[in-house]
Amino acid sequence: MKNKKRFILVASFMLIAASAFAQNEEAKKDAQEAIAAAAQVINATPRAEVEPPKPKYWTQSLMTRVNFDQTSLTNWKAGGLNNTTLNGYIDANAKYAKDKTFWNNRLQLDYGFIYQQGRPFIQKNTDRIYLESKWGRRATEKMNYTANFDFRSQFSDSWNYVIPKSDGEHEPTKKDWMNARSLKSGFLSPANVHLGLGMDWTPNPKTKWLAVNFSPLTGGFTIVANEILRYTNGMKRKQAFSDAELYPYEVKDGSGTVIETHGDYFRAAKFELGASLKVDLNLKINQNLTYASQLLLFSDYLDNPQNLRVNWDNRINWVLAKHFTLSLSTFLIYDDNVRIVTEDHPAGTRSVQFKELLGFGFTYTFPSAK
Repeated sequence: MKNKKRFILVASFMLIAASAFAQNEEAKKDAQEAIAAAAQVINATPRAEVEPPKPKYWTQSLMTRVNFDQTSLTNWKAGGLNNTTLNGYIDANAKYAKDKTFWNNRLQLDYGFIYQQGRPFIQKNTDRIYLESKWGRRATEKMNYTANFDFRSQFSDSWNYVIPKSDGEHEPTKKDWMNARSLKSGFLSPANVHLGLGMDWTPNPKTKWLAVNFSPLTGGFTIVANEILRYTNGMKRKQAFSDAELYPYEVKDGSGTVIETHGDYFRAAKFELGASLKVDLNLKINQNLTYASQLLLFSDYLDNPQNLRVNWDNRINWVLAKHFTLSLSTFLIYDDNVRIVTEDHPAGTRSVQFKELLGFGFTYTFPSAK
């Protein structure tokens, strides 16, 4: 009897276990069927395709700066003159890069004014337009085939002011100053335009702290739109004239009387074909101090190739605060064809041109478009 009870108990447990196992198998089968049905629904639902981001080939930057300086003297025994200067500078860059091809464009604009005590007018103290464009194709890791374009000129007229003669009783008037001045340069007077084919060498393509470009085939024009300035900028004659007829510049005495007047003897443009060497140096000395320098040499095969035209620009920027910068800029030019007119040399003389600007101002860089 006792064994019979044990048998019945074991059989009951086995039946319960079998029943539970059967139920689990059915539940598992139902779950698998539900998952399969859900998968069919998901696969049937149209998927939203995620487009990969488009490659960005262009990068742009725009830096602006305004410098302001003032000197004010009151009963200052050591002497001096009150003056105020305001200068603006724009540096715009647009660069394209794709695979082995690149195209770099840069536009630099300088313009400024100075007001000085004793002169009844505002003078221009800086004026510059400089456009560069370089297309290149990588030849090796450090060498590129290049085509270089550059344009240099200025916005407005520049004048040489001499102190007008006075009768001793009255100070020279604004009209006296205007009559005594003589024109030195103007828009497209002169202007230099060149296109050169050559090679570019960059010892460190990542930092690009140094770039040397040599273009043995460089053609272009020197343009002088104002006929008064053509002689002093080395323009060629339209036709042969005797030396007695060649007084192409304008000279005024202290009262503004014209001594010699210009005749339209010279061409407005001169074609040039030669070789150019451009060296660009960009150093980041620390987080706040940078130095940039560009040396450009040009030799004209057609006109005294031994006489090099030199343009050497330097800029040092020291960031004092987030938007305030102390800057030093120097510009050196030598052109054997250009004659500098002075009181001692009214017919003009060859000389080195040099300009230096030191200023403190507000700087803002516009972020690149995304």
